[in-house]
Amino acid sequence: MPIQQYPHIDSFINYLKFEKRYSQHTIISYQNDLEQFFQYMVSQFDAIPLEAISASLVRSWLAELSEDNKYQLKTGGLQKTPMGTIIAPKVSKRLPMFVEQIDMDNLFQYMPFSDDWKGRTERLVILIFYSTGMRLSELIQLKESQVDLANNQLKVVGKGNKERIIPINKDLMEQLQKYISDKPSNTDGVKHLFITEKGTALQPRTVYGFVKAKLTSVTTIEKKSPHILRHSFATHLMNNGADLNAVKELLGHSSLAATQIYTHNTIEKLKDVFKKAHPKA
Repeated sequence: MPIQQYPHIDSFINYLKFEKRYSQHTIISYQNDLEQFFQYMVSQFDAIPLEAISASLVRSWLAELSEDNKYQLKTGGLQKTPMGTIIAPKVSKRLPMFVEQIDMDNLFQYMPFSDDWKGRTERLVILIFYSTGMRLSELIQLKESQVDLANNQLKVVGKGNKERIIPINKDLMEQLQKYISDKPSNTDGVKHLFITEKGTALQPRTVYGFVKAKLTSVTTIEKKSPHILRHSFATHLMNNGADLNAVKELLGHSSLAATQIYTHNTIEKLKDVFKKAHPKA
């Protein structure tokens, strides 16, 4: 079961066994349900930590169950579905959070990163997140072979093994080149682009931790994570006049509807400018 990042499952099962004294059948039922849910979290949402699992992510899981039930009804696998009686948690329609552009500039210009391998890796990882809009799972799996030095671009493998090309600027490519050439010799065949000082691949929880720590130094927004950097990437592109379809392709969205939420942030910015600058506002 590749969900070791959720060790609380074992402690919860022990609680059911020794304190609640549930039957073995009930305990197995609980365990199976939890494992299925967290397997879904791992496969779809970048293995985010427990505290970051929101109502919207639970709704996504229930939506997939509902789609499967509809298919089973259509093909005769089920005579009726229980999903109609299940009420998903309500999610308010909030705009995606993002870090202000000036705060991102301050992070790279003024916030200290150590000169050792750990500090270099942390800075470059955060810069890649913000410069490409990459998902955490995509960055973790990024290999050296996916770096196209000649064309200043990265080949990214996203959800459903869909490949997309993300261009990067010359300065960032030079930083990647330097990082690759300076890699420790004790990598033991590890082909991942980003590695630890011990030569091993980065782990999602480690990346989530240092991204949160660094963002805390420059912003007061509630959520601070790799996905917030993805939101920031998209929002700043839209605010600076990028084409919506181009942003969709860069993010690897399968439909334009998923990208359109970033237009709302742009509209809100225009409203704010109007209120501050127009005499009739």
